[in-house]
Amino acid sequence: MKDYFNNKYPEISDLKVAAKKRMPKFAYDYLIGGCMEDISLKRNRQAIESVQLRSQLLKPFDGTDLSVELFGHKYAAPFGIAPVGLQGLMWPKAPEILAKTAKEMNIPYVLSTVSSASLETIAEISEGHAWFQLYNPTDASIRKDLLNRIKAAGYKVLVVTVDVPTFGYRPRDIKNGLAMPPKMNLTNIAQMLANPTWLYETALAGKPEMQTLKPYMPKNMPTDELAAFMNKTVMGRVDIEGLKPLRDTWDGPLIVKGLINELDVKAAIELGADAVVMSNHGGRQLDAGEAPVKPLQQVSQKYGDQIKIMMDSGLRSGTNIAGALASGADFTFLGRPFVYGVGALGNKGGYHTINALSLQLTQIMTQLGCPNVASLKEYLVRENGVNG
Repeated sequence: MKDYFNNKYPEISDLKVAAKKRMPKFAYDYLIGGCMEDISLKRNRQAIESVQLRSQLLKPFDGTDLSVELFGHKYAAPFGIAPVGLQGLMWPKAPEILAKTAKEMNIPYVLSTVSSASLETIAEISEGHAWFQLYNPTDASIRKDLLNRIKAAGYKVLVVTVDVPTFGYRPRDIKNGLAMPPKMNLTNIAQMLANPTWLYETALAGKPEMQTLKPYMPKNMPTDELAAFMNKTVMGRVDIEGLKPLRDTWDGPLIVKGLINELDVKAAIELGADAVVMSNHGGRQLDAGEAPVKPLQQVSQKYGDQIKIMMDSGLRSGTNIAGALASGADFTFLGRPFVYGVGALGNKGGYHTINALSLQLTQIMTQLGCPNVASLKEYLVRENGVNG
């Protein structure tokens, strides 16, 4: 299974088309949607696609190495599976499938606080290799209990997302009345019936719910009150003062996810964070927001020797991964492509997606004459036309 590759889907866009045919519309809309008019989604793609790399063809070259060491562990590739909320709504058991795949393929899987699988289940499946993404709860008792559960389950890396001070204004989800579990209105029922494989797998898996947060939710809470509960209890604003107790409490690697501003990166360094993720939440929070590629280039030049710098948002291919790494990222994360993979190919989708991205990245680095991930920065064509 580790070498699985389906020739029908050589590009992520092929997986996206196939996944759309197998998911209910309300679930697919949640997966692909951005904020307001999707301007930020488009900007992310334009920015990463504008990155140019320049080959060095006449120097000696003995092959390329995709491996990267992070926090004392050597990963097989410079990309991981980003946290995606409600994964089990989009494809049944998606978190379990991807966590297992990531463990076997030796890349990081990051479990979302609002996933459909419990943190304990994913810790067991991943044999302690998964990372946990935290929306810092505003309720101190929930925060304490959640951190105790994360530690007890054996998670070693904590990723704190700071770029969701409000719910994103997402027109598709508003129209669909998105909820967990999905609302049983006529439109949604019709969409489920139109996707029999999804419906059958969901019946086997059980209705998707936010299993990690379930203990903190009022019993029999109406689905239309979920957003208010999340906004009030789980997704409060996270400023530097809110991060300090987490840094004091968490004794493992701490990653701050969702930064764009250089001043925020400086503050994260002063806090004692081990890494930052340059990200705009996949274009889902601020439609006028800046794409992370150019800020990444500036931040990496200024602070790259002081902290690990990672990137997500808008990455869809090995070319994009190479562009982000050349722009200064030490590591990258992708979210939607892996859910497309599972939606299209079920249990095999994660393997195929990892192998496709690895093949693409290997081809690019070989074409460049680049021996390893850290050297990719030397191949970046900057705005003044010179290499990095």
